[in-house]
Amino acid sequence: MRYSIFGESHGPAVGVVLEGAPAGLELDLEAVRFDLSRRAPGKSPLSTARKEADEPRILSGLFEGRTTGAPLCAVIENTDTRSGDYAKTKDLARPGHADYAAHVRYQGFNDYRGGGHFSGRLTAPLVFAGGVAKQILAQRGVYVGAHISTIYGVNDDVLEDWDSLKAVAAKDFPVLDDEKGAEMRQAILEAKNDLDSVGGSIECGVFGLPAGLGAPDFGRNAEGIFAQYLFAVPAVKAVAFGAGAAFALMRGSEANDPLYVDGDGSVKAEQNCAGGINGGITNGMPLVFEVTMRPTPSIARQQFTVDMARHENAVLELTGRHDPCVVHRAVPVIEAAAALAACEMMGI
Repeated sequence: MRYSIFGESHGPAVGVVLEGAPAGLELDLEAVRFDLSRRAPGKSPLSTARKEADEPRILSGLFEGRTTGAPLCAVIENTDTRSGDYAKTKDLARPGHADYAAHVRYQGFNDYRGGGHFSGRLTAPLVFAGGVAKQILAQRGVYVGAHISTIYGVNDDVLEDWDSLKAVAAKDFPVLDDEKGAEMRQAILEAKNDLDSVGGSIECGVFGLPAGLGAPDFGRNAEGIFAQYLFAVPAVKAVAFGAGAAFALMRGSEANDPLYVDGDGSVKAEQNCAGGINGGITNGMPLVFEVTMRPTPSIARQQFTVDMARHENAVLELTGRHDPCVVHRAVPVIEAAAALAACEMMGI
């Protein structure tokens, strides 16, 4: 199963084509809409004021409520664009954005409005594709969930099991510990008041993957497959599996995951520092990883940049509607990317 995303932030619509989806899946569109609503902008002072219905319109691949096996194509209209806010960024590259790199890569023909194809707006069709993938996985006893793990130094509780995540998706602010969530909200609002932004991390778990998927080789390595999907999400700058960077602070006696045979005869580990992967192959424990997302590059402070048309130094002061933090809206996006990666791991 492969997906291809199309559209630009200020174009008529964004969309996705999902090829290879199994035929006969009774698609629960309400579940997909729920995930899209979790990602949608304009719902609180913590997000951009841009308001989009994010209602998917399916053009092909679905008939009488079930997938047909043909490419599944969905479009989501852009209805609340203010392209005039980006007039000055036609030539002035926004620091931290892909503006300059895209200008060079596409010889200046890229759509610069709102970031064009590089915008976080393109995560809406990704969530649609991931919503389909989640339903395919659920039929096989595999479930994906995530929560905010850190925002600007404020840490949530550590993920323990699938049960601890079930209630998170229904929260306006997806954390395990609501008191820590309140501290995170405050950090976001303080940055917003300072005309600035903050970044953070999301911890995600894939539960129910069988042992033995993947390989140590390039192209089939479990960590590598997941990383490809995760780094395709805008603003993701780091991915860590299991204990991640904390391995540098451990001894082997702390980092190793002692094994035992459970009462039902299955092999399990007493802890999960490896994050469910050894040697590029799943070991039957939950596949757990954390992604780190950079602070939103669009800030209202004066910044130094370059004028790409004149090829000279310039100063930029942005106006318009921007997220002071993207992490809380990105939780269903990371789940979607993980679900698609898990489908690839399982040969779907």
